[in-house]
Amino acid sequence: MEYYAGLDVSLRSVSICVIDGEGKIVFERSVACEVDVIVSTLAQASLPITRLGFEAGTMSLPLFYGLKEQHGFDVVCMEARQVHAALSAMRNKTDKNDARGIAQVLRSGWYSPVHMKSHRSHAMRTLMSSRKACLRKCIDLANEVRGLLKVYGLRLPERIKHTHFDATVRPCIEANPDLSLALVPRLALLQTYQELDKRVKHAASTNSVCLRLMEIPGVGPITALSFVAAMDDPARFRSSRTVAAHFGLTPRRFQSGELIILAGSLKQETWRSALPFIRLLMQC
Repeated sequence: MEYYAGLDVSLRSVSICVIDGEGKIVFERSVACEVDVIVSTLAQASLPITRLGFEAGTMSLPLFYGLKEQHGFDVVCMEARQVHAALSAMRNKTDKNDARGIAQVLRSGWYSPVHMKSHRSHAMRTLMSSRKACLRKCIDLANEVRGLLKVYGLRLPERIKHTHFDATVRPCIEANPDLSLALVPRLALLQTYQELDKRVKHAASTNSVCLRLMEIPGVGPITALSFVAAMDDPARFRSSRTVAAHFGLTPRRFQSGELIILAGSLKQETWRSALPFIRLLMQC
């Protein structure tokens, strides 16, 4: 007998529903959203779980790799839109009913598995997200410093690189005790950004695929690292055109005698110019 376990995952709790091959409920429980707790709960049921599934969400990554690599379950992360369409037919929406519906979807096979990116890919994205957030704060800080210095009759050059802003502004601030008291501690944010920027560039320079991508004119470490992190595993795409569609680079098409641009698409020339860039990564 085959058994399927559906998990309705929230931030702090998980509703578990186990059904047999005929769709009958044989076990239900609500536990904390922890891999060890879920495994111990399934062990209490004493049932050979054929497949375990849940819809994609914020907690998908730790649950997927924790249940699959550490405990050997056949885990499937399902596309949230398909699961939502299946669960929308249910009259009462509760965590228990959602777990039952997910288990039935898993048993029927009416789902599309979602590719789970590797820890390395998420590490790249985390590093770039931290750099981007720090950069936004640095821009706000630079604009505020410019405005405050004008009050004291100090005017900065129109354009200053973020890497040179600290060295340019610090002498002006330290020369005035009032400005030094208020702004010197905030300049540490610029140093933090410089450190994150160095780490991003170092990550790109030590990645063989990024080095190949940066050989293309106009492609720098940020673009290369972002693309590699988003692609993760090129083998999951059948062709470069599939990659283009994945990133929203859809071409124009003729329909009903008129030229229609699909939503979120770019010009056909832009889409074609991106294909060599995509094919290069597919060969890595």
